[in-house]
Amino acid sequence: MAIYGDEESCDMRGMLGFLILFLLYEKKPMHGQEIADELAKRRGDRPSPGTIYPAIKGLKDAGYLHEEKKIGKTISYTLTPRGMKAFHVARRRFTKIFFGVLD
Repeated sequence: MAIYGDEESCDMRGMLGFLILFLLYEKKPMHGQEIADELAKRRGDRPSPGTIYPAIKGLKDAGYLHEEKKIGKTISYTLTPRGMKAFHVARRRFTKIFFGVLD
């Protein structure tokens, strides 16, 4: 738990990989800044580059993401077939663990 201003909030860093897989499954393809922008909309705070890019690298190293270099230095990410499978497994686990939390 962390306290932000007067609010107490759960630290969601452990879910970052799942959220990135989810965004790429839902929106595909996206570059790092687009992923950070979308996470900021959904979570209410923007992950720093020092948080988001290591998470992306870890997912890429695990074989879950494919990167494609665009014009300039922009790199766009999409899910690989292995990443798609990993997302579906993670979504089932997430649903099983958290189903009923909001009841």
